[in-house]
Amino acid sequence: MYKLEGKVALVTGAGGEHGIGRAIATRLAAEGADLVVNDVVENPYAGNASGWRGLPSLVRQIEGLGRQVLSVVADVSVAAQVEVIVQQAVARFGHLDILVANAGSRPGRDRVEVVDLEEEDWDLVQRVNGKGVFLSCRAVARQLIAQGQGGKIITLSSSAGKQGYARFGAYCASKFAVIGLTQCLALELAPHHINVNAICPDTVDTERTAYIAAMLAPDGVKGEEYHREMLRQKAELIPLGRVATIEDIARTAAFLASAESDFLTGLAISVSGGLVMH
Repeated sequence: MYKLEGKVALVTGAGGEHGIGRAIATRLAAEGADLVVNDVVENPYAGNASGWRGLPSLVRQIEGLGRQVLSVVADVSVAAQVEVIVQQAVARFGHLDILVANAGSRPGRDRVEVVDLEEEDWDLVQRVNGKGVFLSCRAVARQLIAQGQGGKIITLSSSAGKQGYARFGAYCASKFAVIGLTQCLALELAPHHINVNAICPDTVDTERTAYIAAMLAPDGVKGEEYHREMLRQKAELIPLGRVATIEDIARTAAFLASAESDFLTGLAISVSGGLVMH
């Protein structure tokens, strides 16, 4: 177990029931941290048959773990709204120690070849995946520097931030940018004892992958069926024989948020079951 008692962590993009952000938030809470959780809307997957209500449901989970939690609905691609998240976090808890910049754009019309990619679709992906991470890191870094007690910044990149994939031009560009920003921040913030590292998942079984499968499913094939087949085919390519779970990513984030990672910075850690080894 990683000891995070007395720490306050901000996790962006945390409202999905089966999302990476939710898993990270609850894992950090289980390790003893108090939480600030964010999403662009209160319930990013409204209509979920399970009854999940987004941030309110997550708040109940974290409180059930005995931790304090603040939820803030805000768009991380808007600087003023990001500043409000940090201000509210400090007003509630008195300090902030950990950022997990997890919020990402929902896949859509950007999943085409670059020659067919519309400018507005490119801009949407960069605004959330690139600018949103920049604004979140900048705001939290300023707070951590002012506090003078060090801290941890964890960004979410991807295997697509390490190698290109056809029809993923906008997404790959945004995730390569996250790794570059992570390395720059690691150098700039090292004198302040702030560690900055990126997590790079490959395929993870989440609402996001289900959404992509439904979008890409051939005519006459149900999205759920195509999703299962997509995960099965991907698992066959992975040396460890399965796709990642949200808990795999959450465990990595908990390590990077803890004192156990104090001598690690500037890394882009692949959590891919051996599929990506650089």
